[in-house]
Amino acid sequence: MALQIASLNSGSNGNCYYIGSATEAVLVDVGISCRETEKRMARAGLSMQKVKAIFISHEHSDHIRGLEVLSRKFKLPVYINKGTLTNSRLVLEETLVKGLINYDPITIGSLTITAFPKIHDAADPCSFVIEGNHTRIGVFTDIGACCHHVVSNFKNCHAVFLEANYDSDMLMNGNYPYYLKKRISGGEGHLSNSEALNLFINHRSDSMSHVLLSHLSKENNSPQLVQQLFEQHAGSTYVEVASRYYESKVHTVTPSYFENSPSGRVMEQEKVQLSLF
Repeated sequence: MALQIASLNSGSNGNCYYIGSATEAVLVDVGISCRETEKRMARAGLSMQKVKAIFISHEHSDHIRGLEVLSRKFKLPVYINKGTLTNSRLVLEETLVKGLINYDPITIGSLTITAFPKIHDAADPCSFVIEGNHTRIGVFTDIGACCHHVVSNFKNCHAVFLEANYDSDMLMNGNYPYYLKKRISGGEGHLSNSEALNLFINHRSDSMSHVLLSHLSKENNSPQLVQQLFEQHAGSTYVEVASRYYESKVHTVTPSYFENSPSGRVMEQEKVQLSLF
């Protein structure tokens, strides 16, 4: 038994993450167009017919840009909290809008999705843990600081999409205006490479098999830099940077497989194709 995960896009130009079992799947955020979402899923060998719902983390455009069209075309329910919906200006079919409450689990077939609060400069931002087949996948992006909600949920995950938005030196020495630098690094913006790495080193479980480093800044980070930074501390955890231009490989997460078969961990890594940037 396993779950499959893939990043369809990750960055300030759009975010969309796929988590699915053998029978159904969900998307977390739809920040790329409906057409691009369909194209990337098809290239990855993923079926839109398996997608049963969309979960929205917050109202920023890079997380909802393609939502209206995708939901309407495929009649997909959208799970979104009141604050996010009110501030998003989304026009959704009323029958497809579903409520979302932190720590109130939602069942979609074989999957259980739980939202939890986080710190970010949005109306009512949340992140998600998706569980199925005794496997837990976490989506940890757009986080200003690692509060206890983030830490406690991170500890229980077998695979994560983890934000590593910026390198502190690149941000501070770069061309962004001062107010934007403060917004990004001021505790309600995004996680730096070092903050994400501290979370990973100090709180990942022994059964964490995959980390997809997500939401990298185009101007203030380097995929090669952050990949090398995490690989130094990854041990048996597979590390990949989620691209802002392409879909990732589809990864199969099976905790019991890795926990019971050390050699299997090596075999999985040998099959992985690095993302294009």
